[in-house]
Amino acid sequence: MLTESLSSAAVAEIKRSNPELFSAQRRYLRSLALMGIAVLAYYLFFFHFYGIPWATTLHGLSEIGRYFIRMFVWQNVSQWPFMYYFSQVGITLAIVFAGTITATFLALPLSFLAARNVMSTPLLKPIALIVRRVLDVLRGLDMAIWGLIFVRAVGMGPLAGVLSILVQDLGLLGKLYAEGHEAVERSPSRGLRALGANPLQTHRFGIFTQSFPTFLALSLYQIESNTRSAAVLGFVGAGGVGLVYAENMRLWNWDVVMFITIIMVVIVMIMDKISSMLRAKYIKGEDIPVYEDVNKRPKPMAVKH
Repeated sequence: MLTESLSSAAVAEIKRSNPELFSAQRRYLRSLALMGIAVLAYYLFFFHFYGIPWATTLHGLSEIGRYFIRMFVWQNVSQWPFMYYFSQVGITLAIVFAGTITATFLALPLSFLAARNVMSTPLLKPIALIVRRVLDVLRGLDMAIWGLIFVRAVGMGPLAGVLSILVQDLGLLGKLYAEGHEAVERSPSRGLRALGANPLQTHRFGIFTQSFPTFLALSLYQIESNTRSAAVLGFVGAGGVGLVYAENMRLWNWDVVMFITIIMVVIVMIMDKISSMLRAKYIKGEDIPVYEDVNKRPKPMAVKH
């Protein structure tokens, strides 16, 4: 271990004896400098091309600071309608669970139809291609856009929010589940087919058994992610806590906005803890004690006095 500083002559000798190492370091530094210059040039081009003056940018940053200060100064807390706030949070959670769980159960069979290792015959490959394109269309639009569509179709309220989450998650989870099926080891499926298992048994025990950890992890993460994203649905009239956000932002009640944000963050933290517990139980597994027949245990010998 080097504990003393080297002299300039020693450093020069090291550079002479290791030219490849120091040339690679110089190339790395040049590449890093070029990347920094490119990023800076992009921002300069962006502000110039879209006509954003620097004075407006600085003023906007100062206004953001004012809003953050207002968020941490709570006024008239005793007069806040807490029951209304919590009821809207409850509606948001109900929308998230209804939409995500329904999308999970619908996406699972679709994922098998989209998996190329399942639909591997020439007759089934076109079905997998069609299902994949349908999933692309479903996830190609943002949840808020689907919310606008369903608000016009079924009216304002939680139903539009459930349908928005359902449609987007159906496309997203269907694709991710299919990729999980395609990433499994194929040897168990070949072994099951050799033993005479039918296709349903092969997919159930040879593929889904291996892809189940991915299925569970993605489903739990999507519930957690939708809890954060569902707040946007209230802005488009799809119900939930987003309506509280929209109302109080319009009235400049930034202290209420911070209060609702804290509630949502706490909920996400609780859901993350629950997800970690479920992943530890069903993905990592638990130690199972070795079975021991109590009837076969050696009986203690009687001691004669």
